[in-house]
Amino acid sequence: MASNATPGAVRPVLTRERIVLAAVALIERESAQALSMRRVAAELGVAVMSLYNHVPNKGALLEGVAEHVVSGLELHDDPAEQWQERARALVRSFRKVARDNPRCMTIVLTHKIDTPVALRPAERALALADAAGFDGETAVRIMRALLAYALGAQLREVGMSKMLGHLAGTGAQAFGRLDPGEFPHVLANAGALAGIDAEADAEADFEFGLDLLIGALDRLPRRP
Repeated sequence: MASNATPGAVRPVLTRERIVLAAVALIERESAQALSMRRVAAELGVAVMSLYNHVPNKGALLEGVAEHVVSGLELHDDPAEQWQERARALVRSFRKVARDNPRCMTIVLTHKIDTPVALRPAERALALADAAGFDGETAVRIMRALLAYALGAQLREVGMSKMLGHLAGTGAQAFGRLDPGEFPHVLANAGALAGIDAEADAEADFEFGLDLLIGALDRLPRRP
């Protein structure tokens, strides 16, 4: 296999971290289906067999990708803050990682991470729920709800953008084909729907839903 390195140039030392970063870049640029040990080797300009000194197989590489994405979570926390704000910060951090690595998030959700990294978001969520006075079972459900909302919001943004994004450019034409008797509410809210892919709308939608979730959690019974 030909190397992409410039003749005479000093090649950086091959490490597991470099291999994982190359895999992450490849997945985000193309797709998870494009990932292979050979493609990663080509990205790095090395022989494919050299990868196996650091990553034993593709499965281990995918686990490394998942671990890398989760390790990017911003988990700084201030126990002095109210639990509601701590919960908001955790959900926003998880959402940021999902938005920064949309294709790699699929890997996170479908591959094990056999290191403590995977448990850090759970520990943070359980800690703030405990500090708020919720019992253990409720705390676990709160953790699941917070992380599910962060991921669900990201999937909703992507899905709704694909499903309704064409309205931003062809709104009048698209809505003009609708039967007012069948779609009275869609037509009444045509302006808002046409802006579904706007960044400001996405942020406002996310914060609106987050407020609803935190407000609902705040009404759950807990210790005095």
